[in-house]
Amino acid sequence: MSASSEPLFLSGVIEGFYGPPWTPAERRQLWDWMVEAGLNTYFYGPKDDLHQRAIWRVPYDAAGLNEVGDAVRGCRERGLRLIYACSPGLDVGYSDPADLRAMEARLTQLMEAGVTEFCILLDDIPDAMRPEDQARWGSLAAAQADWVNAVYRWSRARTGGRFLVCPTPYCGRMVAARHGGEGYLEVLGRELAPEIEIFWTGPEIISERLDLDPIARLTQVLRRPPLIWDNLFANDYDGRRFFCGPYAGRPLELKRAVRGILLNPNTEFPLNFVPIQSFGAYLRAESGWDARASFLKGLEAWWPQWATVGAPLAFADLVTFADCFYLPYHDGPEADALARDVARCLGAPRPPDDPESLAVRARMLRLKDFCARLVDLTDRGLFHACHRRVWELREELDLIDRWWSHRIDPARAGTPFESDFHRPKTYRGGFVVRLQSFLKPRPDGSMALAPELAHESPPMNLRSESAT
Repeated sequence: MSASSEPLFLSGVIEGFYGPPWTPAERRQLWDWMVEAGLNTYFYGPKDDLHQRAIWRVPYDAAGLNEVGDAVRGCRERGLRLIYACSPGLDVGYSDPADLRAMEARLTQLMEAGVTEFCILLDDIPDAMRPEDQARWGSLAAAQADWVNAVYRWSRARTGGRFLVCPTPYCGRMVAARHGGEGYLEVLGRELAPEIEIFWTGPEIISERLDLDPIARLTQVLRRPPLIWDNLFANDYDGRRFFCGPYAGRPLELKRAVRGILLNPNTEFPLNFVPIQSFGAYLRAESGWDARASFLKGLEAWWPQWATVGAPLAFADLVTFADCFYLPYHDGPEADALARDVARCLGAPRPPDDPESLAVRARMLRLKDFCARLVDLTDRGLFHACHRRVWELREELDLIDRWWSHRIDPARAGTPFESDFHRPKTYRGGFVVRLQSFLKPRPDGSMALAPELAHESPPMNLRSESAT
């Protein structure tokens, strides 16, 4: 029996992103997808649910509590476990008895709605404490461990359910930067009750790979295997992209090295079908994991949702389109090949009838046409989920095509290229784009000042005239 089929192995989906929480109808669809994929856990913790984070002390009203109860029933009907997360870390007083009572009151309300398993999220918060907490515990990890243990003991006495925590430094880079303080994980692992699961995202917040050796070392530090919070498909940090590629960069042996794996996926619910299907296939696989094959199989199952009111789209074009929104660190092979071929054809002068250029341009225009025709999707939720990204992709393809046409037209030789549809300030414009021009990322992750700014005049004298 594989580790992923053991009752204690958690596999599922986290609704834990920044952005609009999913609707009750979307959650019901999610749970059905999860059952089909063989997953077992739904984790509720969207950052923008005010009661989950910003006003965690304030009780739910009747409508909010009914929604929680509906989620409990919906999961139970499908044989799924529901874990509810609370995020008190922004302003909790670890030594304040009133805050402990407030958390107990919150959990009591949720228990009355049927929730039995909980998580305390201490992620994405300042790593500073109130003076009274610092004086009592001396370190953030010790304060958090003591407080979480108290909540856990109170909860366990009433429900007996699983209890999870997400630490303040939850990836390798944060630990290396001493976020949370020196020796944070060592203290947490030593002081936290051994039954409490601890989340980990890997070497990065969005990890390209999850390798076994670092997981083994982390297990020793935490004194328990970690529970993976996997942000591979998360897109709340970049509104221009989404990710519908396969579950990749994780060896099959990972399943035997951790307590579970939960995906925190795209904010836009309809775009998560293939990632969930691929993840389920990964969990079922015993050997020879083929991420690309799982992606193509997932696309075939997703294909009926791409029906239009007009002539049907081509499946091959869906593959190319999905490859444009593959994974954070990689484009899919079809999109990667197209980008390379377009760059090669544009980078060297070629005659208008050059066969390779004509073939590459035809592929590019097929993708542009696919993007344009998505407006006819009968699944309007799917169209709206990807509309802004599709529009941007289509406009870039259109601009390249217009430039290409200009360059090979003898009548326009030597004239500047312009597009009536891509005008200054209105296209690729705005304050954010202006700011993006100031710092340029390097391949190693460091940032460099834009060359044009590095050679500007000396810094201004910031002293005001009135101060002289």
